[in-house]
Amino acid sequence: MGEALIAAGDVELCHETFGDPADPAILLVMGLGTQMLGWRAEFCELLAAEGFHVIRYDNRDVGRSTHFSDHAPPTLLEMVLRRPRNPAYTLEDMAGDAAGLLDALDLRAAHVVGISMGGMIAQALAARRPEKVRSLVSIMSTTGAGRVGQPHLRVMAFLARPPAMTRDATVERNVALQDVIHSPGFERDVAASREIAALSFDRDPDRRGAGRQIAAIMASGDRTASLARITAPTLVIHGTADRMVAVSGGRATAKAIPGARLELIEGMGHDLPRGLWPRLVQLITEQARAADAGHAPAVASPGGA
Repeated sequence: MGEALIAAGDVELCHETFGDPADPAILLVMGLGTQMLGWRAEFCELLAAEGFHVIRYDNRDVGRSTHFSDHAPPTLLEMVLRRPRNPAYTLEDMAGDAAGLLDALDLRAAHVVGISMGGMIAQALAARRPEKVRSLVSIMSTTGAGRVGQPHLRVMAFLARPPAMTRDATVERNVALQDVIHSPGFERDVAASREIAALSFDRDPDRRGAGRQIAAIMASGDRTASLARITAPTLVIHGTADRMVAVSGGRATAKAIPGARLELIEGMGHDLPRGLWPRLVQLITEQARAADAGHAPAVASPGGA
């Protein structure tokens, strides 16, 4: 239906919908520094074809949503110490954006699916606004505890670099990051990665928003205790080859949320390759339908929760 800006609390969020608005809603929450384009339109259409009204949106500070440009991102020292001195907002504020978006769309609740930082936002929404979350799927995310879900040293070194400032440099940086975090068990589509990176730069040339989002993650700290308040039926999905968020983060998330199930996927890293889409669509839709029906989906859970 095309992109549109909508007021959600004290921010404007750029969003796009797929499918019939009369169908149960699925809200897709994207990760760090990544625009809603990270949820490929074809992926959203697959979910919609299963009988769901699918919503993707730009988080604050990326894409065409409100930016907090008057706040500087954390310095390298602040990132190393994990102590941002002046965070513009927290994950809870970003969860409030998601709730505000649902309100603005006249949706009482939705099935919420978050990936990486988006998983953290989805968790915070489920913990603080349980009436908004019909079911929760947390993908390749973590609890914020310091001993779990930490990135590989190669990823940490990559994240410590200053952001690329030009379109071409941004595209090449994205491809280089994918070289490190891609899913080794699935075929890569480098051309698609380049296309998304170029489109993202054209939609939003601000290179500092991701840093402010990192500050929000650090300022939110260890959220393990709050996850115990989640009552929504929860599925935690994590890849065994994730270098951005170690699989220990997924295990800790599933352990912290009462009744959560853990689904480990062999060969999955920290991306959404096309070869994974059928499995992810199956897991997400089965979780949503089971929640609406009031029973647990009959899906195997390798690794257990």
